[in-house]
Amino acid sequence: MPGKEVADVLILQPRMREVGQSQVRRLLPAAKRQAVGPFLFFDHFGPEELEPFRDNDVRPHPHIGLSTVTYLFEGRIVHRDSIGSVQSIEPGAVNWMTAGRGIAHSERTPPELRGVRRRTHGLQLWAGMPKALEESEPSFTHTDRPAIPEDESEHAHVRVLVGRAWGMESPVTPVSETLYVDISLPAGGRLDIPPLASERALYAVDGAYRLQDKSMEPYVMAVLPAGDTVRVEAETPARVMLIGGEPLDGPRFIWWNFVSSRRERITAAASEWSAHQTPRVEGEKDWIPLPSVPL
Repeated sequence: MPGKEVADVLILQPRMREVGQSQVRRLLPAAKRQAVGPFLFFDHFGPEELEPFRDNDVRPHPHIGLSTVTYLFEGRIVHRDSIGSVQSIEPGAVNWMTAGRGIAHSERTPPELRGVRRRTHGLQLWAGMPKALEESEPSFTHTDRPAIPEDESEHAHVRVLVGRAWGMESPVTPVSETLYVDISLPAGGRLDIPPLASERALYAVDGAYRLQDKSMEPYVMAVLPAGDTVRVEAETPARVMLIGGEPLDGPRFIWWNFVSSRRERITAAASEWSAHQTPRVEGEKDWIPLPSVPL
């Protein structure tokens, strides 16, 4: 049985940032915390209803030294990348793109949905890569919704998106020890969360909940103390994401879409994109230029 109080919970507030034509809530990196486990970037977009022909596309842009993890609650996105992947991303599936030494990709509305009213809601996280793997070959893996293990009881519905938890193991293969879980609590629901990873955090995408003695509103991140089993409870339905894993092997430099343990590697990647817009995404005619913010 978990204790009655949680000590040393760090609360991170969202900051609104523009991505493509939309506003997103950004929780990581934060001034008080660069990462939780390997996750050093956490964006929550939506829920939002889009008017017909609203441009919500994200044009081609590059990455190095990270893995992007895209997970939708509503809507549909078409992913294209510079290694030839073309994938429709739908709710409940997990899309893991490893940039390694370099990849570019776009995220666009499917043509058949452009002219209709539609909803969008989801998360995109970045997982940093161990130093030894930062220059590995880029790759992309799509895991359909039915392949994600889940368990439902009267108190909680749990989907293990990445990692191992509650006797389940995701087929998604991360590059380091990683935990990513989707927890749905019905009205009156509850779940005890053991120390499944050395670093953990909770984030409610929908509904308020209680973390032990603390009332938690949606859209804030609660970084949990190491080693504690904690209880989450909900008076009304709530959906809470659990993230975490082993911390990265040292701090990372983050600039625009680039992550590296070496600042000079980011400078080189920025120069390559500015000069040649490479790597190229087949079929794409435009791209996002480098920002004017200095390195």
